[in-house]
Amino acid sequence: MGEKKSFKFLIEGGRATAGPPIGPSLGPLGVNLPMVVAKINELTKDYAGMRVPVEVIIDVDTKEFEVKVGIPTTSALIIKELGAEKGSGATGHEFIGSLTMEQVVRIAKIKRPQLLAKTLKAAVKEILGTCVSMGVLVEGKHPKEVIKEVDEGLWDHLLSEEAGEGGE
Repeated sequence: MGEKKSFKFLIEGGRATAGPPIGPSLGPLGVNLPMVVAKINELTKDYAGMRVPVEVIIDVDTKEFEVKVGIPTTSALIIKELGAEKGSGATGHEFIGSLTMEQVVRIAKIKRPQLLAKTLKAAVKEILGTCVSMGVLVEGKHPKEVIKEVDEGLWDHLLSEEAGEGGE
């Protein structure tokens, strides 16, 4: 096993090219750039329209490579679910859209490996917190209201984890 080099890029899902930043970084190592780019695009196609962190690890001797895809930021996932362009410039007064609770739960499940949250409920509250700072309503309500509802158990039917949670 030869020396390995690791490169990190932030690329738009499914839109990597052999141009900058990837080509100039990897080209000098003599790897098969079209193969690397194709692999990145294949692994990130579900994140179209979002910037995704990608790591390319290259074995300098054999030119073999592996691609690891990170998870887009919570705000990128929220914007994708909304189909919006970007967050509100005047959060608190101006809202850029509304997510359903199902969408919030979906984002929480994608982000969960990176969150400190111990339970899905806690993860959902983290996502709701990001909605507050981005000016995104949930179920047409202010996310702070929805956080209260989560605490009161109104959303438990969506937040029950797979068995083994001990009847929370």
